[in-house]
Amino acid sequence: MGQTIELTSADGFKFPAYVAQPAGKPRGAVVVLQEIFGVNSHIRSVADGYAAEGYLAVAPATFHRVKQGVELGYTEADMKAGMELKAAVEGLPAPGVMPDIQAAIDHAAQAGKVGIVGYCWGGLLTWRSASQLKGLAAAAPYYGGGMTVGEEPTRKPTVPVMVHFGEQDHWIPLDTVEAFKKAQPGVTVHLYDANHGFNCDQRGSYNEAAAKLARERTLAFFAQHIA
Repeated sequence: MGQTIELTSADGFKFPAYVAQPAGKPRGAVVVLQEIFGVNSHIRSVADGYAAEGYLAVAPATFHRVKQGVELGYTEADMKAGMELKAAVEGLPAPGVMPDIQAAIDHAAQAGKVGIVGYCWGGLLTWRSASQLKGLAAAAPYYGGGMTVGEEPTRKPTVPVMVHFGEQDHWIPLDTVEAFKKAQPGVTVHLYDANHGFNCDQRGSYNEAAAKLARERTLAFFAQHIA
């Protein structure tokens, strides 16, 4: 269903993106932002899932500025490698990886309105995209590590946002989620009886019921704002 293409950022930087095409005319587009494990088989399957729902799905390789061809699994060693790569990207001079996400949005716009969804680190980047980037119609971060602390809760999204968090997520304490909700009354926040990474069926923290409900809610949210 999908293929890897090359996109070009505003500064001329070239990077790959996995693109999944819907069977018929697209009802819109969804940019899918990776976890700290690269555009791996799970992220490609997520993009394929959105394509099956009628959306053009684009998953940019957001590690490409620091390391090419990253495709990790979910072992402790993979986790360590992914966290180091995330730190390297976060340490890039501003605007960092955001222009690459903008290039993915611009490419996706050929299909109409564009939504954005991201998981783990991709959730944080999705939250930033909602306030910093142009051409979006909706954003749905999943358990974005870091988005409930520091300056992140003070961002002002310019599009509707729906956020998914796990109540058992030891990476994102519940008290910070509650503080985020108070700081962002316009953002829809859903909590699930689940751990970090509950959407990923390749992780031990996968929670089928939570993943199904979050996906149903996200699809309804995108249908309202994109299609």
